[in-house]
Amino acid sequence: MRHQIIIVDGYNVIGSWPELTKLKEAGHFDQARDRLLDILSEYHKFIGDVRIIVIFDAMYVPGIKESFTKWDLEVTFTPEDETADSYIEHLTGELNTPLNQVTVVTSDQAEQWTVFSRGALRISSPEFGREIKRMRDQLAADTKHFAAATPRNVPWRPDQMLSLGQFLKKLIDKRGHDDAHD
Repeated sequence: MRHQIIIVDGYNVIGSWPELTKLKEAGHFDQARDRLLDILSEYHKFIGDVRIIVIFDAMYVPGIKESFTKWDLEVTFTPEDETADSYIEHLTGELNTPLNQVTVVTSDQAEQWTVFSRGALRISSPEFGREIKRMRDQLAADTKHFAAATPRNVPWRPDQMLSLGQFLKKLIDKRGHDDAHD
């Protein structure tokens, strides 16, 4: 079985998903990046044993070339003189082996053709967004089904609940009677 690797062109996805685009257009690149990483982390937990690598151009954070792991995601900011596209192309060629199947998430047509020519799969950013939505819908449906099928954890039997109710009623009646005599 081949190991699955998903490489995400971070700013391409941010520019394609309405929720993230709004943050970007408001000048909140850091919030858009963090939200994307949150979403991808949820997706990673849902799909399981898949390696997810997120690449961001350094053009929005000049002067750094950084890689780190966050929420089981590998995150890389390219060097200032290298685009995310060229970094992804190189990484795809390196990682797409007989033991690995690489899928690149980008809507950049030239990028899609380049990675496809290297044997990788490609998915557009909007289509990946729809995949994320399907995952969230499935989680919501599963949660609703599980909640409906799971009995409530009540420590009392029905006959005990009835006795407790009757006892509570006596206490309330007695208190009302006592308050009347004060």
